[in-house]
Amino acid sequence: MAKEQLLAIDVGTQSTRALIFDLQGNLLFKAQIPLPAYSAPKPGWAELDPGLFWESLCQACQQLWATPGVDKEQIAGVAITTQRDVLINLDENGKPLRPAIHWSDQRRAAGLPNVGGIWGVLFTLSGTMDTIRYLQSEAKTNWIRMHQPEIWSKTARIVLLSGYLTHRMTGNLVDSTGCQVARLPFDYKKHAWAGKFDWKWKAVPVEPEMLVDLVPPTGLLGEVTSQASQETGIPAGLPLIAAAADKACEVLGTGTLASNICCLSYGTAATINTIHQRYIEVIPLIPPYPAAVPGSYSLEIQLFRGYWMVSWFLREFGHNEQRLAKDRGVIPEELFDDLINSVPAGSMGLTLQPYWAPGLKSPGPDAKGAIIGFGGVHTRAHIYRAILEGLAYALREGAERTSKRSGVPITEVRVAGGGSQSDAAAQLTADIFGMPVSRPHVYEASGLGAAMDLAVGLKLQPSFESAVANMTRISRTFEPIPENHKLYDDLYKRVYLKMYDRLAPLYKEIQDITGYPAKD
Repeated sequence: MAKEQLLAIDVGTQSTRALIFDLQGNLLFKAQIPLPAYSAPKPGWAELDPGLFWESLCQACQQLWATPGVDKEQIAGVAITTQRDVLINLDENGKPLRPAIHWSDQRRAAGLPNVGGIWGVLFTLSGTMDTIRYLQSEAKTNWIRMHQPEIWSKTARIVLLSGYLTHRMTGNLVDSTGCQVARLPFDYKKHAWAGKFDWKWKAVPVEPEMLVDLVPPTGLLGEVTSQASQETGIPAGLPLIAAAADKACEVLGTGTLASNICCLSYGTAATINTIHQRYIEVIPLIPPYPAAVPGSYSLEIQLFRGYWMVSWFLREFGHNEQRLAKDRGVIPEELFDDLINSVPAGSMGLTLQPYWAPGLKSPGPDAKGAIIGFGGVHTRAHIYRAILEGLAYALREGAERTSKRSGVPITEVRVAGGGSQSDAAAQLTADIFGMPVSRPHVYEASGLGAAMDLAVGLKLQPSFESAVANMTRISRTFEPIPENHKLYDDLYKRVYLKMYDRLAPLYKEIQDITGYPAKD
């Protein structure tokens, strides 16, 4: 009997999932292991022992094999998708030298010299030096090089989490081009390490030999070793096929191949993505990331602390939901739709700007969150609905920016991620965008995207068009309610879009007075 089941491993921010899909995109089996809490040696830092990621992967796989009905002999291959920009330093023996620095870590490498030479002249003349300085300060390798020179001197290889897990699985120091989302000397246009004279080598000075080999999505990364087989239970010799980072896989898993369809990820970081065949910088000098389809680009705008704000609200204001959820044996977020629906569209004018973490140019490194329009009628329910509306406003702004830069109008929306399971959140998103919002048939969209890369890589699906046609479908579509869209459109254009420009000077004053967020 032919092996036609696909093992996809998805290592997210909060948990690791081991998933088995069939060639029709049905999720047959699932095991999930929560990740330990990230340590914060200083405020704003986030680190985790790399070995704990591997342990969670092993535990998820072993839990999967213990599930009734699972047959290892039906597994054709493996693909791994992970959260992005998690940096790990390896010594000459391939062992981690320090905890992995997480993508949410907010430390900065301050005081770096400007990029010099002809590149420095060009950046100065074009007015983009501040952007380059920001990118330099964001590079985790720059921080380690400055503040932990003893670690840097012992660093033989720099890998992302995807490359680390690939090394543990196959013994090879190799990674997918689709996973390269980090401040490293990567050429996002060519999907390869940057050329010898590229400015990125000056902004992020690493030695080329520190970087791993790259293969495109659907390419072979290696085979599962006997050691990895003992630890994970995955049969030795199975091929590990390159997928892409979790957001890119999520876009593919929602069936999004056309550039007029955007994918909203309602996860810890909220994003809007569209797939294009052309290299387009939605924000100048901020590149499109590699898509899960080889040679394609994923145009992305990110809200750094997107649906993290739901967790924030739950922690600060959701004590009643926590108590009720415990009594009913459900997760607290399941009770939030009642909270949303208790408040009319527009939250009685309460308008939220969801900049709970600074950005680069959109909105800006000194940005802060804001809620305006408070009155005596407003309750915590209004605040919660305003959070979701603010996120949708920001994503709509990203969609409009993307459409303008690409020349391809967005006409349809797909949603994925934890927040997408809320009917109320999906409906208000449709109302704010003024276009249909569709939910895919499986919640585990990033895992499905990885399985689709695996299927195409193993030639179990002849093409991505075939994979999308056979493995993805829509479970429900939310149509915009005309009167709600009219209300939201007025609030968006007449209030929300004006908030940042009017508040930005005050954000600068707050930063100057309090020192938060820290300046480079």
